[in-house]
Amino acid sequence: MTEFWYHFRQNKGALAGLVVIVLIALTAIFAGVIAPHDPDVQYRDAILTPPVWQEGGNWSFILGTDDIGRDMLSRLMYGARLSMMIGLIVVTLSLAVGLGLGLIAGFFGGIADVLIMRAMDILLALPSLLLAVVVAAILGPGLVNAMLAVSVVVIPHYARLTRAAVMAEVNKDYVVASRVAGAGPLRLMLIVVLPNCLAPLIVQATLGFSTAILDAAALGFLGLGAQPPTPEWGTMLASSLQFLQRAPWVVTWPGIAILVTVLAFNLLGDGLRDALDPKLKR
Repeated sequence: MTEFWYHFRQNKGALAGLVVIVLIALTAIFAGVIAPHDPDVQYRDAILTPPVWQEGGNWSFILGTDDIGRDMLSRLMYGARLSMMIGLIVVTLSLAVGLGLGLIAGFFGGIADVLIMRAMDILLALPSLLLAVVVAAILGPGLVNAMLAVSVVVIPHYARLTRAAVMAEVNKDYVVASRVAGAGPLRLMLIVVLPNCLAPLIVQATLGFSTAILDAAALGFLGLGAQPPTPEWGTMLASSLQFLQRAPWVVTWPGIAILVTVLAFNLLGDGLRDALDPKLKR
């Protein structure tokens, strides 16, 4: 861990991304405490109030209000909670399924490898957002179905990465020694081989957070994700797009929130890749 932290902190962009992610996570956890207003309460006397630094702004609504008088800052804070939850659930589901498929394909090979990898190739041949839209349309609109749709889309990335890592490790001496010592297939996969394949999977999972947040926001924007009045960033963008010229802040703040969060996770993923891959260490 000391060596990892030494190499990780050399990347200033990754450190900045880590700080931003920690701040967003704390905001998501304590949104119910620090948010100035309830995200669903409508203040009819403050519809489309501009941010406080613009003419007509109000300190009660620092980032302004939307078209039905809801506080933008509070909705962004609760939206952070939803976005982090989406990222966590999507990465957990897709990583678990992809890890299992990749281990089976890489460890056993043969017909299992062919069937699994060809199925993954079919999923990868389709545009990811289009596939997510199709799955979400079949399951129906909603936040849970959107998370399932995004999970299906990213499974092939984890499966192929796990398979490649397992195939690089499975014939090494320590695996052969464990097999000779009597270790069964399950022990070989989960205890002997898997721990040595985790570095690229950790990096991919970190980058998967940004993909999950972005795809879920896109589904919300298209009306297939979280439904109003849920304070999800993509849904906030879709419901406020018609006020872009009249009240640009209702679109700007959710867009900035998505941009900053995705950028932070990408920077963190790059830093983890550099720190965990011996070939990239300075």
